[in-house]
Amino acid sequence: YEISCSLVGSEMCIRDSESIMNLILRIFTVIVTSFFFFPFFPMFMPDVNTKMILAAIGLMALFLDWGNKRDSMVNRDMFFLTLAAMLVGVFGLISEIYHETGGNVYTTLFISMWVWVGAAYTVSLLIKQVHGKVTVRLFFNYVIIVCVVQCLIAITKEYYAPLKVFVDNLVTGEAFMGKAEGRLYGIGAALDVAGLRFSAVLTIITYLCLNSQNDEEIKNIKWYLAAFFIIIIIGCMMSRSTTIGIIISLGYLFYETLIKKKNIALKYYWKYFSMALGIIIPVCVVLYHINDTFYENIRFGFEGFFNWWEQGSYSTHSNNILLNMIILPDNLHTWLFGDGYITKPELVDPYYIGPKYLGFYKDTDIGYLLFIYYFGLIGTASMVGYICTAARLCIRRFPTYKILFIIILLVNLIGWCKVTTDIFVVFAPFLILPVCEKITPEEEK
Repeated sequence: YEISCSLVGSEMCIRDSESIMNLILRIFTVIVTSFFFFPFFPMFMPDVNTKMILAAIGLMALFLDWGNKRDSMVNRDMFFLTLAAMLVGVFGLISEIYHETGGNVYTTLFISMWVWVGAAYTVSLLIKQVHGKVTVRLFFNYVIIVCVVQCLIAITKEYYAPLKVFVDNLVTGEAFMGKAEGRLYGIGAALDVAGLRFSAVLTIITYLCLNSQNDEEIKNIKWYLAAFFIIIIIGCMMSRSTTIGIIISLGYLFYETLIKKKNIALKYYWKYFSMALGIIIPVCVVLYHINDTFYENIRFGFEGFFNWWEQGSYSTHSNNILLNMIILPDNLHTWLFGDGYITKPELVDPYYIGPKYLGFYKDTDIGYLLFIYYFGLIGTASMVGYICTAARLCIRRFPTYKILFIIILLVNLIGWCKVTTDIFVVFAPFLILPVCEKITPEEEK
């Protein structure tokens, strides 16, 4: 660095130094965003996950900010959303008390909601510090980068052992926030939790591409599509729930193609889309035939398409299992008020002496069915109402992105047909950002 300063002059070195510092800050922001979007329990702090750490910082800053600015719109929105979350908790508590089950599965949902919001606020403050502002597109750009990095980490671990050792020494625990044995996983990104978040991000990418308006946004379509295909290929290897996002994204793409035929962004999208397919398909075919690891992962990720090609019917092992998990309640009481269980009874009730189950309650992990078994159709309706309220508030604050938030909500509602995981994490950043609310549509563009 000292030699370069003597050669090009101090002014150039100052600019280079600022550029390097800015790059470091952006990389740090990506890391923090990943800690929020894909939280995990670090090995050196196994009882606290990264989301909680960010929330502790963000909630203090958020309440101080509200005390200074007294933003009535944000306060009112969060008040109603808290009520919606508490209503879910009330139905859960009633079910647990009546059935004497315990477990506190959704009774503290409003606390979880505020933890997500606090962590999101920390990330937004950091983005504003780096870029001087926070916009919907900018926040989503960071989330997209995080998903791409997680996918690259997951696949690279399969070929580069030191990276796998590093990740396994960093992350503790198992399943969706830890190490998913026998499956690809990133740092806090695994299984259906990662799949549904990948699905949401795929729809976000498609929306941002098709609604690009100025020259810079249109030029970025090719980078968005590169991210799109990376998440599709590796994301499906990590979790086949990513397929939900693929189907919805393609549905929205064809809708825009039929409705907005003169959309200038659409022209460039199809151009880059075709070019990407022309590169990706041959590469995947070659890797499929020459690399055993890629062969196994691609067949797992796209099992349904391989079965359709080889056997004439679209089916996957997990979907077949899911169909066998459709076990409906056999009495009106359970339909209306549930049984108070989601997990195995022996896990939440030490005095339970009934039959043991290998999975969730009633040996099913279908989201809607587990909601019904936990607190009935009444509680299930409150859960749907809670996530719909979050989407509605986001739409109210950012009406320009109304269609996008509706699509994200659709990903969540469809995802519950498979698992109980929600994607409130995607809505959280846009519920409490007065810095975004003040930006006009012209500034957003």
